[in-house]
Amino acid sequence: MSITLKQVFNKDRTFRPKRKFEPGTQRFELHKKAQASLNSGVDLRAAVQLPHGEDLNDWVAVHVVDFFNRINLIYGTICEFCTEKTCPVMSGGPRYEYRWQDDHKYKKPTALPAPQYMNLLMDWIEVQINNEDIFPTSIGIPFPKNFIQICKKILCRLFRVFVHVYIHHFDRIIVMGAEAHVNTCYKHFYYFVTELHLIDRKELEPLKEMTSRMCH
Repeated sequence: MSITLKQVFNKDRTFRPKRKFEPGTQRFELHKKAQASLNSGVDLRAAVQLPHGEDLNDWVAVHVVDFFNRINLIYGTICEFCTEKTCPVMSGGPRYEYRWQDDHKYKKPTALPAPQYMNLLMDWIEVQINNEDIFPTSIGIPFPKNFIQICKKILCRLFRVFVHVYIHHFDRIIVMGAEAHVNTCYKHFYYFVTELHLIDRKELEPLKEMTSRMCH
């Protein structure tokens, strides 16, 4: 018998603190709208479509933050099983290896153990979404011109967390009785990035067969 999701995804295990939207802001209202359609059991394909009259940047911003919170929570539940010993390389099976690169310490793509890669990834995303110049929270402050490009990079890297969890740690998710929740989160993410063309199809290859069974 599966334990409840509240037990599985308790806040103490969150890999990073959640980013929240300020009540009363346009983005908070959009977030509520997105959550309401999800909770109503609406078709996920329909739920990800840009609502009529809404700004694309706002819609993407809300989802990027939400996916960061959810995926961070999913990884937080299995991170004690993802160690330098069990996962010496950040990979998705034998065919896919992910190397870390940033503008600071890792100027060139560098092979790292999965937990170290995940830490750098979550830190990097957290810096982006907490940067008011990239994700402005005040009404009237415009998004940067390269906002969608930044979000594409964030989402592409978040997808790699799904790849690693599904290929290397899904047995733990099953033991926790959380596979339905993780699958729903993945489907929501997949429909969103494909609806708005935010991840290159080539990047989606590692989970292609599973996605085909789950989403088509």
